[in-house]
Amino acid sequence: MTLTDIDTATTTGTLTSAGPLLFRPDVSPDGTAVLFAADVARATIVAFELPVDAGGAGDAGADGAGDAAEVAVERLGTKLAALLGVERQDAVVRGLAVHPATRDVYLSVARGRGAQAGTAIVRATGDGDLTVVELDDLPATSFALDDAPAADDERTDVWLDGTDPASAPREIHGVTLDIAQVPLQRSSITDLAWLDGTLVVAGLSNEEFTSRLRQVAYPFDGAVTETSVEIFHVDHGKYETQSPIRALTTFDGGSSILATYTCTPVVSFPVDALRGGGLVRGRTVAELGPMNQPFSIVSYERDGEEFLLVSNTRHPLLKIPAASIDGQEHLDLPLSDPEHSLGIPRESLDHPGVTWMANLDRGSVVVVQATGDDTRLHTFRAADL
Repeated sequence: MTLTDIDTATTTGTLTSAGPLLFRPDVSPDGTAVLFAADVARATIVAFELPVDAGGAGDAGADGAGDAAEVAVERLGTKLAALLGVERQDAVVRGLAVHPATRDVYLSVARGRGAQAGTAIVRATGDGDLTVVELDDLPATSFALDDAPAADDERTDVWLDGTDPASAPREIHGVTLDIAQVPLQRSSITDLAWLDGTLVVAGLSNEEFTSRLRQVAYPFDGAVTETSVEIFHVDHGKYETQSPIRALTTFDGGSSILATYTCTPVVSFPVDALRGGGLVRGRTVAELGPMNQPFSIVSYERDGEEFLLVSNTRHPLLKIPAASIDGQEHLDLPLSDPEHSLGIPRESLDHPGVTWMANLDRGSVVVVQATGDDTRLHTFRAADL
């Protein structure tokens, strides 16, 4: 791995492509927050230090307590396009994170589609204002992954979200999907999570078993643990090491990681097993439905119980009781087997079009949601879910 100081002289020196975002959950005593941004094209994580005056006023403390103001931006796509000087269809959200103190929402936005798209980080405040974050003004360090697929790797990944120029409609079993085959490099970083002072990075590697979980120490000091991961895919009826984790979250007090994949298994990985140097098999606990790509997985609390939400390209917003996961046996029978199981219970919520999600606090979730010919940014309270 390579540890470098970012040259903050120009914005192009900090981020060259849009990808997942994540805030470190705590802030320093002086109010500084750390925003991790994935530069997928360079297979690099950039950690930006945001001073206290870089955010909005906010209503919640740094520990997440209190009632955060609801965030709402109508016609989000149109406003992002106008802000960034691109056409409406060329402002593509690639990630979402919430500032741990101010509760401002940060969006990773691609300026265009495909591998050559530019990038911007946009902040949405509680009053609905959108501003571009001037990254070149912020102190930053970066960490480059040395196991990422190379640009000339001939292998490909399949995207179903319709955002790539190569996407083309294809009918499968009576369902029309927007399918694109993209270079493996473009899925080198697919999601980020925080675990006990460590940044967890999901994505693909240059190894034979390409699906990879990495644990990167922060502050960046070169320390990293890399683990290839394997899952049983109920819909495909086989064990797989090639498909990337699309979305993940820490779970069970930080003792495990819950991940979801295309087509759409949900898998639990014990953190103690993710020590690197071998292949770790996850415990498949759910099959949420085929021909589908997840965007996000988050947890929230309602009436003293914890629930998980999974947003998808084709299926409804799905709600899962967290208490059901621990006792679920590993699913290892294909759908073609009459004895197969779909695993833990789930409930389809009547909130269509939800894509990117993040916790505003433990009792509310901020989402990007499609609305007709546009999108909006808004907040679901636990009572809405």
